[in-house]
Amino acid sequence: MIKNRIKKIENIKKEQQHIALQVTNLSVGYSSKKQQIVISKDINFDLLQGELTAIVGINGIGKSTLLRTLGNVQPKLSGTIYIDNLLLESYKPELLASKISVVLTEKIASKNLTALEVIALGRQPYTNWIGTLTTTDKQKITEAISLVQIEELQHKKCYELSDGQLQKVMIARALAQDTSIILLDEPTSHLDLYHKATILKLLKNIAHKTKKTILFTTHEIEVALQLCDKILILDKNTSYFNTPAALIAAKKFDALFPKDTITFNPESGSFKVV
Repeated sequence: MIKNRIKKIENIKKEQQHIALQVTNLSVGYSSKKQQIVISKDINFDLLQGELTAIVGINGIGKSTLLRTLGNVQPKLSGTIYIDNLLLESYKPELLASKISVVLTEKIASKNLTALEVIALGRQPYTNWIGTLTTTDKQKITEAISLVQIEELQHKKCYELSDGQLQKVMIARALAQDTSIILLDEPTSHLDLYHKATILKLLKNIAHKTKKTILFTTHEIEVALQLCDKILILDKNTSYFNTPAALIAAKKFDALFPKDTITFNPESGSFKVV
């Protein structure tokens, strides 16, 4: 009786929360004139406003491909993607740029730019053809720098920054774009454990504080289990999406890697080499 009441309350709360991104029966991969190459299919999940969500899975399973598909960087193979209850393909580029910001793993074109100049690029969807920054643009840039706490870095050249510092600059650029959804591909790659945790804690704080929906790909499953609101586990033929606790209880991490090599401990939320 009590469990039913709790479940009912949770459902009401979910209904009251805004679904920022909805994915149904999605297949991602690549297509040519001759054939379609499906990397991952039957992907289903809903992202709520203000949540931090990780995409995890083995190498080559399609994490980055899925992220690029959601950001409209490459086309889907089948299925539907809704952004704020409208189909992704119905958005014009300039409107989509005000809804979704994407941070991929590609390097900055010129590391001779200052951190401030890179962050200012996030305002491109709103500036005029010569890129003149308005008072509002400058305010959004200042707010982004403050949220990521990189005031002391803003006037440094990007080549002077460490990998961790540069990653914070890229996050600030996405924040300056002022979108409701932020997609990041491997935001903690090439960082040590301390800086991985720092970046993910920063993303969680931003999601909860600003009510932005943040989705990122990662290999850092153990850290994601501790910090994320939701996790999407990608497999070639299906996907699993839920809270970390629910996924652990359903033993969805047990079959992520071959058991003769790596096992998962549900009590500690960690993997062990056999």
